[in-house]
Amino acid sequence: MPKRSIVEKPAELLAYLFATWPEVKRKRVRTWLKFQAVTVNDRPVTQFNHGLLPGDVVAVRSDLIGVPKTVLSSGMKIFFEDATLIVIDKPENLLSVASEAETKKTAYFQLTDYVRQGRGHARDRIWIVHRLDRETSGLMVFAKTAAAKQTLQTGWDEAEKRYEAVVEGRLAAESGVFESDLDETNHFKVYSTPRRAQTRHAITHYRVLARAPRRTLVELTLVTGRRHQIRVQLADAGCPIVGDKKYGARTDPVKRLALHACVLKFPHPVTKKELRFTSPLPRDLSRLM
Repeated sequence: MPKRSIVEKPAELLAYLFATWPEVKRKRVRTWLKFQAVTVNDRPVTQFNHGLLPGDVVAVRSDLIGVPKTVLSSGMKIFFEDATLIVIDKPENLLSVASEAETKKTAYFQLTDYVRQGRGHARDRIWIVHRLDRETSGLMVFAKTAAAKQTLQTGWDEAEKRYEAVVEGRLAAESGVFESDLDETNHFKVYSTPRRAQTRHAITHYRVLARAPRRTLVELTLVTGRRHQIRVQLADAGCPIVGDKKYGARTDPVKRLALHACVLKFPHPVTKKELRFTSPLPRDLSRLM
């Protein structure tokens, strides 16, 4: 449960925290503020001199604040965490959420265990905002409140979602747009087809970052977020992602899909401050170039 205190007389926030929790090191208290672990009347506050008034409720979720770049047992890295959301770097070959065959080796399950501090019956939980394919590595965001989930998902089409992929062959143009209609009715594989009632329109902007004799490093920015969208469109362009045998790749030198979610940018669901996170291309993928 959050540490909570009701303000009795006017004070500045940082001084109030020092006085209310004197047993906590001052450096730790400042960390609470930095990572939005402190709420005033249920709203995260980071300003040290925020003015408090009698009756204000100050709460601290210090037990749920991870150190940036904390690495969990699954290989997930925590990029950012506050009282409202968690941003992680998901390794490849880890499911985002449970499937019929796997319920525990997922980002969702392991993050739930993390916020509960291993207490299986605790009520703390997380909410799914979006997904990455099991084979794809990179940035994901999870909500820590139902309200944050709703806000993030409502504006998710406007969020910037950028990927990097190492593909087979050479894209003809240095930049451009992939636009197609995808049939997602097959659970295992998505197909481009002429537009009809059950298809979903997909748009991806691309830009070539580097070229090698037999491969291309390409940056991809999603306009829509369809299942396997990037994988299908690159395959349709004659340049399947390295390691993507499902969509026609002939090589798999690092035994993984060479696709990484490298940039996420979106407004914080409570403060509305723009958040931007970047994750570099993993070393095994950059070596392919």
